[in-house]
Amino acid sequence: MTEQENGPEDQGPWKTTQKRRSPEIDAMLRRGRERLGGMLPEGPPSLKVVVAAGVVALLAAGAWSSYYTVPSDSVAVIQRFGKFTDEVSPGLHFKLPLGIDAATLVPVKRQLKQEFGFTTPGASDPFQSPTNGLRETQMVTGDLNAALVEWVVQYRISDPLKYLFEVREPAATLRYVSESVMREVVGDRTVDEVITIGRQEIESEALLKMQELTTKYAMGISIDQVQLKNINPPGPVQASFNEVNQAQQEKERLINEARREYNKVIPLAEGEKDQRIREADGYRLKRVNEAEGDAARFAALLAEYEMAPEVTRRRIYLETMQDVLPGIQSKIIVDGLTGSILPLLNLDRPQRDQP
Repeated sequence: MTEQENGPEDQGPWKTTQKRRSPEIDAMLRRGRERLGGMLPEGPPSLKVVVAAGVVALLAAGAWSSYYTVPSDSVAVIQRFGKFTDEVSPGLHFKLPLGIDAATLVPVKRQLKQEFGFTTPGASDPFQSPTNGLRETQMVTGDLNAALVEWVVQYRISDPLKYLFEVREPAATLRYVSESVMREVVGDRTVDEVITIGRQEIESEALLKMQELTTKYAMGISIDQVQLKNINPPGPVQASFNEVNQAQQEKERLINEARREYNKVIPLAEGEKDQRIREADGYRLKRVNEAEGDAARFAALLAEYEMAPEVTRRRIYLETMQDVLPGIQSKIIVDGLTGSILPLLNLDRPQRDQP
């Protein structure tokens, strides 16, 4: 070993370490110690580096944990040493660092949902999807039949304080409440009602009962909607149920066709009936009016005849001849007094051909 490597300045391990450190590191430590104002204790340079790094890390952690941002669809519940202090609105806010203040974000404006019997891919909420979907969907109806019921519950967080502090695991509690209510509602109806015509009533009744229980348990949750999805019979009898449903659909189709034919034929017959009735009424009025007119004309003629019989008789005779003679093709006029034919006029010729 040469004198340069093991001289008077290299006595002891500390001096050796100081000898091997570069001048840039010494300058960096010196500037850091000057900036901290003598906060670093005097001692070996390696200890000073550790303390400096710890102080810098502490300051960085404090600065990093002293602010937070609340999204537009949420509020933040602030706790100081675990005790509630404030509820802040969306935006950028500051708090005491290093775990003194804790901010819990609660999405009060977001519509959340829970699914029963099926799972939406990519769901981030662990309580949104069922852990055992088949068990949740197996229900007994009021007529002691079985059905597989799938449904969705959509809800919002209405009270962040109750949601966080009144009930432990409120989302899990809501799953239990929803399953219990749905089993109760389905158990009050027959399997035909559950599968076919009773879906809307089940949704409405389940919504009301779920909201009553969440209010009673002070969960801070508002139920927006309960929606039934697929409702199927159990696997062993599903084929028979499908045949029954097909028969019911065929029945409805035939009924609708019969109603359509009825609506097409009956109004037409009603229209023809009304038309015939109106025609009969018109013919009746015509005949009545004609008879009344003939009777009135005969009464007037009779009155004239009684006043002047001979004149009236001749006038009637002439009027009758005037109506009858134009329709006769061959006309022969005989004079009753002389007994001979009158060859005076050619009555068959038109009037315009006469000289």
